[in-house]
Amino acid sequence: MSFTAPENVQEILKNLPTKPGVYLHKDKYGKVIYVGKAINLRSRIRSYFHNNVDSIKTQRLRRDIYDIEIITTDSELEALLLENTLIKKYKPHYNVRLKDDKRYPYIRIHWADDYPKVTVTRRMVRDGSRYFGPYTSVWAVHQTLDLLRKVFPYLTCDRSINGQDTRACLYYDIKLCSGPCIGAVNRDEYRAMIKGLMEFLNGKSEHIMVQLETRMMKAAENMQFEKAAEYRDQLKAVNRIVAKQKVISAANTDQDVIAFAREKGDACVQVFFIRHGKLIGREYFLLDGTEGESDEDVLQEFVTQFYDDAAHIPKEVLLPHEVAEALVIEQWLRQKRSTKVTLKVPLRGVKKQLVDMATNNAIDTLATLRQQWAADRSKHVEAMAELQQALDLPAPPARIECYDISHTQGAQTVGSMVVFVQGVPKKSDYRRFNVRTVGNDDYGSMREVLSRRFQRYKDYLGGELHDPDQIGKIKKQTAWALLPDLLIIDGGKGQLSVAIEVLEQFDLQDEVPLAALAKQEEELFVPGKSKSILLPERSQGLYLVQRVRDEAHRFANEGHRKRRSKVGVASILDGIPGVGPKRRQTLLTHFGSLDDLRKATAEEIGSVPGIPIQVAESVKAHLE
Repeated sequence: MSFTAPENVQEILKNLPTKPGVYLHKDKYGKVIYVGKAINLRSRIRSYFHNNVDSIKTQRLRRDIYDIEIITTDSELEALLLENTLIKKYKPHYNVRLKDDKRYPYIRIHWADDYPKVTVTRRMVRDGSRYFGPYTSVWAVHQTLDLLRKVFPYLTCDRSINGQDTRACLYYDIKLCSGPCIGAVNRDEYRAMIKGLMEFLNGKSEHIMVQLETRMMKAAENMQFEKAAEYRDQLKAVNRIVAKQKVISAANTDQDVIAFAREKGDACVQVFFIRHGKLIGREYFLLDGTEGESDEDVLQEFVTQFYDDAAHIPKEVLLPHEVAEALVIEQWLRQKRSTKVTLKVPLRGVKKQLVDMATNNAIDTLATLRQQWAADRSKHVEAMAELQQALDLPAPPARIECYDISHTQGAQTVGSMVVFVQGVPKKSDYRRFNVRTVGNDDYGSMREVLSRRFQRYKDYLGGELHDPDQIGKIKKQTAWALLPDLLIIDGGKGQLSVAIEVLEQFDLQDEVPLAALAKQEEELFVPGKSKSILLPERSQGLYLVQRVRDEAHRFANEGHRKRRSKVGVASILDGIPGVGPKRRQTLLTHFGSLDDLRKATAEEIGSVPGIPIQVAESVKAHLE
């Protein structure tokens, strides 16, 4: 069956150059839907419009092409780099790309600073910092750092370090900071410790374990048993991490092993990171736009996109099969690393076993994820149907918004808005509100938050929503432009009354279904009904409501902690009557962290030696 391109496209096809470069296919709205590169632009672009094309994906793509833009380059390498940049910029629908185009978290060592801090970031900048990763789970990053901090007590505060401070923060008290601010360690000692941390993250752990064991034995010989116990705990923390690292090959081996699995349009790539002969980590990555693409193209697109932002380029990358532009990619990676990089497809031996192991991991991970997705979709549909029936909603609540308030005795109050769409968090629509009009007043805070949210909706509905010049801006503001199918307030009847008042104020009481969730009995209150609604235990509807509520609570607390941290962590306990430096250290030593202290009851706090029950009650009230 013949295919006829639009007239303007036919004119473009007649005048294409034979040079290397990049081409952008655009739809009738001018949106970029595909970015490609070619050694010969003329022959490559014209191939899309032959009567017989190589895939269903190409057939679909060419039906949507209404314009073509070309950019010529001087070499294949320039075309490769430009293509990758444009894919990240435009996120074209038909391109293979990392799922959600998200930036993965890295551990960042601020090495350019005199006293380097250790943070987690999703964006790498060329400022002299050292980066380790990527990780697909922020939770995994923080878990790793929580263990490492016991061995390498690094800075986390924003103090200007001169060694002259009269008092350290609470982290020094509980041995999670080495105290350079008070001169407990000098610059060279602190940097040596951070260098040891970087070596450990790079897989060099043997000498650190030997050092800790030697120090432990020496402290024990000198009858410094408390110090020996401290080294023992650090050694345990190191062993917990090292136990996850597997010796693979020679001590100087620096490799990444890449393999992937595909099934019905889904693609999962597994990467093993081997440093100094040890498998120090492995992560999986999901890809979009793989349907109809060859394995070679999927692999090549992943390699170019992944290493464009990678913190480390290894000496060798092991692949399951060849990629068409291996020499160009090697040249590019060589420029990034400044030394030779080899792409290799092993056929036998240990390297082939590593690729096979990565492939099996990718297959198992994708199978698990697909089962999870299928189960989640089924549960989400069931949950929304249960909520529709229990709350007498006109339709299943596809979009749920939930609100919560977090503060410390009225200070640094933050309101949260979280959004679930089809039972899944839509984090791009999450919003926080720094409460400005009230103090220690939960009802007043909720009134301000809801009023600001629905005022935004009215603003867009009344003006900008219909302004063509504002369409791009509005697409980024769906959090305000859409009304929820169910509005949930974290609280009881009092908070429900506040929400009713706000909806009536904006004349939305008949458009936005409303419910308040009381924590104690997990009961729902709705307008017009005096009795609460109890969803069945272990029902999907109850689980969904709890997940939404817990996420709103987490998001509000996170925002509150960020505001509070600006005031200073130490001041949180220092401001409590009856708590001085000694009791502060006693509490933090006993509970281990401020979060664990916050979770404790007043009775548990009062059971700590030296803490009267009256002080314990003050601490509990202050932290709540």
